[in-house]
Amino acid sequence: MISLTIPRVALRAAAPSRQFAAAANGSVRGVKTLTEAVGEVIPKKREELAQLKSSSADKSLGEVKVSNLLGGMRGLKIMLWEGSVLDANTGITFHGKTIPDCEKELPNAKDLGLGGKEMLPESMLWLLLTGNVPSNEEVKQLSAELAAKGKLPSFVEKIIDSFPKTLHPMTQFAAAVGALNHDSAFAAAYTKGIKKTEYWQPTLEDSIDLVAKLPAIAARIYYNVFGKGDGQQKIDTSKDLIGNYAEMIGYGGNEGLTDYLRLYIAIHGDHEGGNVSAHTAHLVGSALSDPYLSYSAALLGLAGPLHGLANQEVLGWALGMQDKVGPNASHEQIKEYLWDTLKSGRVVPGYGHAVLRRPDPRFTALSRFCDDRPELQQSSIVQLVKKVSEVAPGVLKEHGKTANPFPNVDAASGCVLHEYGLSEFRYYTVIFGISRAIGALPQLVMDRALGLPIERPKSMSIAALNKHLGNN
Repeated sequence: MISLTIPRVALRAAAPSRQFAAAANGSVRGVKTLTEAVGEVIPKKREELAQLKSSSADKSLGEVKVSNLLGGMRGLKIMLWEGSVLDANTGITFHGKTIPDCEKELPNAKDLGLGGKEMLPESMLWLLLTGNVPSNEEVKQLSAELAAKGKLPSFVEKIIDSFPKTLHPMTQFAAAVGALNHDSAFAAAYTKGIKKTEYWQPTLEDSIDLVAKLPAIAARIYYNVFGKGDGQQKIDTSKDLIGNYAEMIGYGGNEGLTDYLRLYIAIHGDHEGGNVSAHTAHLVGSALSDPYLSYSAALLGLAGPLHGLANQEVLGWALGMQDKVGPNASHEQIKEYLWDTLKSGRVVPGYGHAVLRRPDPRFTALSRFCDDRPELQQSSIVQLVKKVSEVAPGVLKEHGKTANPFPNVDAASGCVLHEYGLSEFRYYTVIFGISRAIGALPQLVMDRALGLPIERPKSMSIAALNKHLGNN
């Protein structure tokens, strides 16, 4: 077996256990660390999985059809994913909580005495890892831990700085994340020797470290490619994860954008396991690749135009509409533009979804944010996107070729970034990449805690498939 780990002077195989013990001893007045909270959840999850295997291993989850094999496995129930469930009608739920539930229950910026009022990605990370709502103090403690671990190693800074400015930001992002494997606690522990039942501990250690460093990676790429931001990735331990990120990219004084990024990153974090980026992280991780390698691969999937690039395509289309019909277009003008798009053989970007058959609750959350901010109520592009969401479903229903005529999250997300001045389209997926780690990495921890096997589906050639079906 070829190892991708660069050995260090002292392997840290014992570090996870020491860290776990320290975390338990470091609890203050009932406030848990995230590591301690995850450790409490795992025994119950292991028992639930054992009972499921014992009672239901031979039960069917449905029939596999040729259309599933040829259609990208669409709809097949073939993954265990703990953090979230996506239902065609109710939308996404995180451990049973809807987005409105999360907005009410998860600690937000105001709860922690920060400017703004949106839920914090740290709160969502805690929920996805444990299934429980953290206290304000627990989130504050987690924010401090992420800030303490947020600085990049100098060799990663040099790697990013060496890239040509023309190299796509997502390629740079994936490469930098993969390079952090150099210091992987899991890889070191595995090389030294560690019990399978303890795999989750260094996996969690790596995952927290990676979440902490993603903003600094993204900010350094932003500075090198677009010349914006502080260029130093300075981190203030009194700020939350996104407060520091906004500061690093030069928008620290913009409370609206900072709060929007909190909401955006929290609700984009997890969208069940079947999407390309989440599935890729799980697949690569199933080979016991550490979280840095697994998430680096996930980012390369996210970079594809059918996945993470959708919001910039929507924004480009909307700006094109604005150029043609003007900033104060009527519903009738919008309807005509929609029909022109459809009759030309193109799709209306930002509408429809592979699973959903109702309006995307994430779109609803972002729309609510826009309605709460006076500067966005006065934005011509934001208001145009809102008008499109009122007109497009009727046009698409009449057109009759869209299973879901309602807006998805991409219909709204890019226009707000653009309005706040973050107008570099090629960078938008990097922001998505910061977010998706909040869902993909907790599942890697759970994969290792539950001892899930390497993923290895059976494949068939066209000839073999025809033979099996008796078509020859």
